[in-house]
Amino acid sequence: MSDFQPPFSRRKRKPGLFQSPQALLIGGFAAIILAGAVVLWLPFCHHPGEVNFLEALFTSTSAVCVTGLTVVDTGTTYTLAGQVVVMLLIQAGGLGIMTFAALTFQLLGSKMSLTSRAALHDSFFQEDVGGKFKTLFRRILAVTLVIELTGAAVMSLVLVPRYGLFNGLFSSLFHAVSAFCNAGFSLYRTSLVALRGNALVVVPIMSLIVLGGLGYAVLLEVLQNGRTWLSKRVHPTFRLVSLHTRVVLVMTAFLIVFGALGLMVLGLTPGEHTTGSEIAAALFQSITARTAGFNTVSVGHLPDASLILLVVLMFIGGSPGSCAGGIKTTSFAVWLARFRSRVMGEEDVHIMGRRIPKDILRRTTVLISLSLLWNGLGIMLLMALEGHIPGVRLRDVVFEQISAFGTVGLSTGLTPSLTSLGRIWIIATMFVGRLGPLTMAMWMFRRKKVQVRYPAGRVMIG
Repeated sequence: MSDFQPPFSRRKRKPGLFQSPQALLIGGFAAIILAGAVVLWLPFCHHPGEVNFLEALFTSTSAVCVTGLTVVDTGTTYTLAGQVVVMLLIQAGGLGIMTFAALTFQLLGSKMSLTSRAALHDSFFQEDVGGKFKTLFRRILAVTLVIELTGAAVMSLVLVPRYGLFNGLFSSLFHAVSAFCNAGFSLYRTSLVALRGNALVVVPIMSLIVLGGLGYAVLLEVLQNGRTWLSKRVHPTFRLVSLHTRVVLVMTAFLIVFGALGLMVLGLTPGEHTTGSEIAAALFQSITARTAGFNTVSVGHLPDASLILLVVLMFIGGSPGSCAGGIKTTSFAVWLARFRSRVMGEEDVHIMGRRIPKDILRRTTVLISLSLLWNGLGIMLLMALEGHIPGVRLRDVVFEQISAFGTVGLSTGLTPSLTSLGRIWIIATMFVGRLGPLTMAMWMFRRKKVQVRYPAGRVMIG
């Protein structure tokens, strides 16, 4: 056949650096962060002279990336309008810019490209959603609103009598949105320390955090199976749900129990708890450490061993397609399964009777490696920038870096005293942590076909 091309024929071009699905996701988050920073910088959103643009940008990034780290106090620095903006930014970041983009396309009657559908599928769903976007996103929005409003209603039973009708209702809604989106923003200067003994506040917050960290795919599948079990009156069977859902539920339960037991053994803040309240505090901190950021204890006074355990939990984070950050529970499960297979001398990696494909193993290795490299660089950089501040120790820097990467929001007290360069680095870390280092790498480094294959070589390992 001839290689001649008609002069007006269209050639299929590969998407460029700024035309990929990853660029749509990154650009969407960056745009809403910048817009939020500009709005929060306006005079009506904060009290006179209390917020500069960098502080507004930090707050906007923390809200959209559902982190919760703050350089100024949200409840006293921002006006009611500013607090509403922060809540809306949290909601937008929790649902995800891609979710809103797809929903907007549906409302306008437009069709998404196949690459955008693929990116959304990788971020939120386990199956090919095809033309079911409209139905799925209606379900996502409905589930989100029902869960958040239910949590707000329960908390209002305590907060309305304490703060009045309007302030109590707004505080209940703000904290419900913040908890479900795993943001950790609070209107109270000491987060939830003053409310730690009130079950009608603490239990809804914990429940919202767990539900928000499971991921929409898991929530929708559990609801669908639950409705089927109830309608057909069949006995629920764990193996009827997908492998992804099983892994997420098992790993979530394991990490919550492991973290709570570890904190009880290693210790919480001394002298602040009785035996019963210590169990409740350990359970709460175990849940919130995996990307929520609320606290009922003084984090800065925790023993070093407990802080190390929290760092591990923050690094793992929540589950894919959720409001949480970190390397994700499924990645940690795959890493554990791969480690086990190598120790046992097995060729295949399997979880719950299913073999894990090699492409998932490769992506998991790259994700964890990039995460470790980014945080290692961040710890060194922050020590160089903040090490001169009196009272700042290595543990404070490590905790701050991992908290920002895991989009957690817990801090030992370093955040408000960060230098301008330190704040810029934390902003970048929150952004990378929310989108995922693998997404950033796939966008920045385009895959190229390599025609050269190098000869095999062997090295000794320990």
